[in-house]
Amino acid sequence: MFLALIRERRSIRQYTNRLVDSDKIDILIEAALRAPSSRGFDPWEFIVIDDKIILEKLSQAKPHGSAFLKGASVGIVVCANPEISDVWVEDASIASIFIQLAAQSIGLSSCWVQIRKRMHHENTTAEKYIADLLNLPASIKVESIISIGYPAEDKTPHPKETLKYYKIHRNIYG
Repeated sequence: MFLALIRERRSIRQYTNRLVDSDKIDILIEAALRAPSSRGFDPWEFIVIDDKIILEKLSQAKPHGSAFLKGASVGIVVCANPEISDVWVEDASIASIFIQLAAQSIGLSSCWVQIRKRMHHENTTAEKYIADLLNLPASIKVESIISIGYPAEDKTPHPKETLKYYKIHRNIYG
């Protein structure tokens, strides 16, 4: 079941206008909260955005790779508190992919928008732009935004033959 899910999942950047039901959003929230974290510290925080005006503003978070947020039904801003865990980046990343896989499992599509270490423009980071927009406290750092919606594009799965098996090593490198 899991392999079928990951074989089909693709990053989707074009969405229909169909709204995501609150029951499905609740499933995505549960998936995020069930994500494992180092030592069970759960440093993550999630902001679920379904307001089209805010999604439009989030779509401007960086010059490239965020514009498609304006077409999404939902965006989930994945944040964490570095004061709680020194591996907050990893924990937030795991939660991000849990959200994406949960979306795929319930007939939704998604795409990861990288925020951490990206610029909004030459003087402001994407993270600062989002922190100001969403009124985030200084202790909270933004890792990603996951765009979610019903797909308006169809992408075929990557064939197994195209997987980079040369990157797999056994027992030792090489």
